[in-house]
Amino acid sequence: MDERTHALDPALVRDIVAAALAEDRAAFDVTTQATVPPDQQGQATFLYKADGVVCGLDLAREVFAQCSPDLVLTVRHPDGTWVESGAVAAEVEGPLAAMLSGERVALNLVQRLSGIATMARRYVDEAAKGGPARIVDTRKTTPGLRALERYAVRTGGARNHRNTLEDGVLIKDNHLAAAAARGIGLAEVVRLAREHAAHTLRIEVEVTEAEQAREAIEASADVILLDNMPPEQMRDIVAAAPPHVLFEASGGITLDTLAEVAATGVHLISAGALTHSAPALDISIEVDAAATSAGPSGSTGQQE
Repeated sequence: MDERTHALDPALVRDIVAAALAEDRAAFDVTTQATVPPDQQGQATFLYKADGVVCGLDLAREVFAQCSPDLVLTVRHPDGTWVESGAVAAEVEGPLAAMLSGERVALNLVQRLSGIATMARRYVDEAAKGGPARIVDTRKTTPGLRALERYAVRTGGARNHRNTLEDGVLIKDNHLAAAAARGIGLAEVVRLAREHAAHTLRIEVEVTEAEQAREAIEASADVILLDNMPPEQMRDIVAAAPPHVLFEASGGITLDTLAEVAATGVHLISAGALTHSAPALDISIEVDAAATSAGPSGSTGQQE
């Protein structure tokens, strides 16, 4: 398990935001440069148009800070807060041109992370109806955005699985198939993994049937991943195992089946859907035209 700090690394946030702004060519926003004078001021709100978990406001703050040091974001509802449709999570004010050049990047990040955090919260709440199993994510993340998406999972109340291939031993079906082609069985694969891995790493084995689970337990695997098994079969395997063995359920688990799976006694339920299938939450950035101080020509509207 990857129990990293809840917060994001500020240096990583700066780099990801800088890359996103460069990708959007925000510094070369020809539309805004042609239509909005640089001295025009404005105010905007992050309006949540659906119920969900707020996530990503520090990223939005960094977006606007990189667009202009004079843009100030004020948070009303911090990351991790559940809000209802119609809530204003944050406000930003300052130079309107810089605000408009950065709004799409800021909104994309907040929508994406809020969507993941919201799905994580729903999974956690639903699993709790069946038992104390922890909801964890997988490595099915957007390349380059893993740290952000895993932060969103934690913000929603779920946990992280291994972060990289270096963080834990997970012997999957393809590893076992590769070994079988060389005449090596499951127990020997576990022995080889333990021989090569650091003593601090757990050995986890993915199994698809009860006999494989028994072999993995006898080989002293620390964690057994029960893949695509019906709840009744998982319940029987968990009940028959020594109490020190951890069990993870994965594969084909949905919100509708979560409580039943949690009730089998498994300790972990992993769901790739948390990151690869979470829809972006419906959020908009609403500019308050009345808060702008410059007129259409760039004047302040004051009498000379």
